[in-house]
Amino acid sequence: MAELSVRSVLVTGANRGIGLGLVQHFLRMPKPPQWIFAGCRDPKGQKRGLHHGDTGSDLPCVGSAEVANPASIKAAAAKVGEHLGGSGLNLLINNAAILKVTTLETETLEDMSEVYTTNTIGPLLMAQAFLPLLKKAAQGSPSSGLSCSKAAIVNISSSGGSITSLYTWEICQATSYRCSKAALNMLSKCQSLAYKEHGILCVALHPGWVQTDMGNSPVDESVQGILKVLSTLSEKETGAFLDWEGKVIPW
Repeated sequence: MAELSVRSVLVTGANRGIGLGLVQHFLRMPKPPQWIFAGCRDPKGQKRGLHHGDTGSDLPCVGSAEVANPASIKAAAAKVGEHLGGSGLNLLINNAAILKVTTLETETLEDMSEVYTTNTIGPLLMAQAFLPLLKKAAQGSPSSGLSCSKAAIVNISSSGGSITSLYTWEICQATSYRCSKAALNMLSKCQSLAYKEHGILCVALHPGWVQTDMGNSPVDESVQGILKVLSTLSEKETGAFLDWEGKVIPW
């Protein structure tokens, strides 16, 4: 397996669960990224999990996870750009998400709007704001193809957003969550078409049902699988909907 090699990565929703697990695994790589940026809901109150024990210093935190607030996102992009200097951002992982455990009958305007805003609109705005830095990374790469080591947007989706399978419907309807992830899958496809000419790979990735508020499998197992998949992606997979083992999930 080729080692995922990136100079810079930004992970949203990094204060817990999959996001925190990704940050921790990036730190433990034999050749960790020079820059690991953490987007978290409460940078001051929940940064303890983001403390870099190896150096005794904190990771650069790019602000609160108001991922649907354009002003907040633009400020985060400017902050990341200052840290990176003249280089670009190799890897943007849109992981921040929320889930409302509801039935179709109990869904509300407020719940649907909140979930959709975080899970779908947030990744759209993040990609727009960080596009200049992703382009810069792609332009500065010697590679001619697409890869996560060059420049990539990884949208953490869910098999719950698959219209074909409607996985776990009998256990949890969560209509707003499913709709938001199905829309995120379409966004990922659109991004892959629009950004391919700039040398940026885009995928939607189901991380498995891990031990967060949304699942039960070990986080480490999922994160290791995600990183393995990211290390193997190329232009053939841009626009795809994959799981943490690299298997194609039906739309």
